[in-house]
Amino acid sequence: MAHIALFHSVLGLRPVELLAAERLRRAGHDVVAPDLFGGLVATTLDEGFGLVEQVGWDTVMQRARLALEGMPEDTVLVGVSMGTGVVSGLWPERTGAAGILLLHATAEVPVNSRPGLGIQLHAADPDPFAPPERVAAMEMTAKGSASVLEVFRYPSAGHFYTDPASPDHNAAAAELTWARVVDFLRRHDPQLAPESRPQRVG
Repeated sequence: MAHIALFHSVLGLRPVELLAAERLRRAGHDVVAPDLFGGLVATTLDEGFGLVEQVGWDTVMQRARLALEGMPEDTVLVGVSMGTGVVSGLWPERTGAAGILLLHATAEVPVNSRPGLGIQLHAADPDPFAPPERVAAMEMTAKGSASVLEVFRYPSAGHFYTDPASPDHNAAAAELTWARVVDFLRRHDPQLAPESRPQRVG
């Protein structure tokens, strides 16, 4: 079982994140999905960016850190779109994280990312929040820290392709994403000794 903190998108904490958290619980994991906007939600990206300004990034990060209080050091950090920015802010402080999962946007790999840390990026192809140059920068930094980055791109999908309520939704890409996420968590289960963890094939 992994302990997971899942951080929502710029649209606020919505059914897509709550359903994702429940899906991961059904897979046997302990999941928290904090509301970083204090109940506020948006229907468009522009509205969402307005909410970030209204709430304030410092408050967003304060709420994220508060959600992690009492969580184990090896808690897996999961970011959905804007949530990857939250992960970027927490990552240098949470060097014991068992894994990093990034959906719909890139994050900055800190210089103190530990060797062997598993990282997955899932993004549409193309996606303005995961352009090739940012992905390449992630790959370079991850390689420099000896972290293990897996990048999965999904053609014919829109930015929020995992969200059934979004016009970007792509059911096949969403199912494949969550299957890969569950496999990632299984392979990086901190409760398993390294020699007991399932090995990636292919």
